[in-house]
Amino acid sequence: MLHPRIKEVTERVIERSKASRAAYLARMQAAKSQTRVRAGIGCGNLAHVMAACTSDDKARLSGDEKPNLAIINSYNDMLSAHVPYKEYPDLIKQVATKFDATAQVAGGVPAMCDGVTQGRDGMDLSLFSRDVIAMSTAIALSHDVFDGVFCLGVCDKIVPGLVIGALSFGHLPVFFLPAGPMPSGIPNKEKARVRQKFAQGLVSREELLKAESESYHSAGTCTFYGTANSNQMLMEIMGLHLPGSSFVNPYTELRDGLTAHAVETMFKQLVTSKDAVPMAEVMSEKTIINGLVGLLATGGSTNHAIHLVAMAKAAGVELTWKDMADLSEVVPLLTRIYPNGSADVNHFQAAGGMGYLMKQLLAKGLLHNDVKTILGEGLEAYTTEPRLDKDVNLIISDNNGPTKVKWVPCAEQSYDQEVLRPADNPFNRSGGLQLLTGNLGKAVIKVSAVQEQHQVVSAPAKVFADQASLQSAFARGELNQDFIAVIKEQGPKAKGMPELHKLTPVMASLQDEGFKVAIVTDGRMSGASGKVPAAIHLAPEAVEGGMIAKIKDGDLLTLDAPNGVLKLHVSDEELAAREIELVHSGATYGTGRELFAGFRNIVSSADLGASAFAPAYEQE
Repeated sequence: MLHPRIKEVTERVIERSKASRAAYLARMQAAKSQTRVRAGIGCGNLAHVMAACTSDDKARLSGDEKPNLAIINSYNDMLSAHVPYKEYPDLIKQVATKFDATAQVAGGVPAMCDGVTQGRDGMDLSLFSRDVIAMSTAIALSHDVFDGVFCLGVCDKIVPGLVIGALSFGHLPVFFLPAGPMPSGIPNKEKARVRQKFAQGLVSREELLKAESESYHSAGTCTFYGTANSNQMLMEIMGLHLPGSSFVNPYTELRDGLTAHAVETMFKQLVTSKDAVPMAEVMSEKTIINGLVGLLATGGSTNHAIHLVAMAKAAGVELTWKDMADLSEVVPLLTRIYPNGSADVNHFQAAGGMGYLMKQLLAKGLLHNDVKTILGEGLEAYTTEPRLDKDVNLIISDNNGPTKVKWVPCAEQSYDQEVLRPADNPFNRSGGLQLLTGNLGKAVIKVSAVQEQHQVVSAPAKVFADQASLQSAFARGELNQDFIAVIKEQGPKAKGMPELHKLTPVMASLQDEGFKVAIVTDGRMSGASGKVPAAIHLAPEAVEGGMIAKIKDGDLLTLDAPNGVLKLHVSDEELAAREIELVHSGATYGTGRELFAGFRNIVSSADLGASAFAPAYEQE
């Protein structure tokens, strides 16, 4: 039976979203009921569609009897996670030919890396890039000559942007094709240790670069459980991936077989069975709750406190941080993946992976099973895992012979309970995210990686203009004390809500030395952060008149994660008398300031998904 809290939160999300969800579905139904797209366009329009195609594909397209599938690709050859996508379009087209059908690269989307832009001006454009990706996806699909969509994306803003954009064409079936994580390098814990030593001046830049390069060493997603791999978990638990496909390494026979099988599956649904499920029906209120449960059960990235709200909004579903907090009280933490532990996602996959995780959550009534996925009804198929099988014929082959995949029941027991546990023996009885409230507003905190003795901090504030100012104060030896670092004017309207991951080595070093430290900011922390308690995404942000703008050096602050409290110990009378103090003489927006200016004028606040696509609605 469904857990009462899951039922309660789902029902209120459905009720709150009744009007917006109905309006979205009506738009999708109207699009679905129109004349089949290529049959309704003029000859000149169609000629443009197929001008550069082979003669065989021209014949297929002009006949308008076989499906034409869109490929939205985030490939670039600078970023490891997206390098494997170079070969995907050719593979997809090869499968299409077997079905006497076509596939076209409809468009590309930018794929910037927060790991490259951390602490640099480009990070100010990071969150903005999600909306650029959403617009790029919708623009590519606006040619309106496609019968289905393959989205190729992995990392932080790329998957949320693809989801938001694809939902504009949610009358079509949409599959997400993962690329998989790189093989394990040096342990993430060792990488973090070297980073802290470098921040303390105890190791050289050469030693730091060596450690970083041994961690990030080949094609594939970074192996820690940050936003990129949280994205992959979400796409699978929400039924937009094939079962068990999220964490299979690139350039392996199984990875290629899964990609080919996904393409084959969509073509069979469109050509043979005529039962392809539109994305609008997959992304329901219940599906979104399932995604949120998965995020909490795995201690996923805090970035999804923003991204999941925005993705839901694009499907007409109104999700709030209170929904997340209420679910977090009853969803157990079942994984320990760095930064919430020492293992990486390859270890999680080996321990039982998504199949075992979802089976445990279903057994405890923590997931809705009455949902649609790209495979049809229910989540039973997602409690299996893929294997190579020499007796299964797939549509593609390589020089080594056919690539063949079958699905088998997932493990009955976790293979490593230090990484993945059953729901009866969780790492924690509550989930990895917590809502903080108080006289400063609302913020979120990731508690899954913070040791219990560090989850409550009461200390004087130290106010900084940015993370570079804090780093400089640390280098001067000015931070050897208990304090809560306040970094304001980092919100979406101020400067694009950059990640402040450069704070982590410094603050972690101070914490290790025995000082009680924490962070309060209207900006973001990286999905890889977590060791130091951090109240992030504080809303209202400073430039919108949020109370964070009134904090002064020496003010007493309390961050109490277990009780969900964030409080400034200054009287209401004193706060009313204080002027709002903005620490910047004028916010700068990095090298893309002209682009960002337009985003700043229309972006919603952090608790509304920090998106130009998420108009304000009444919060609880």
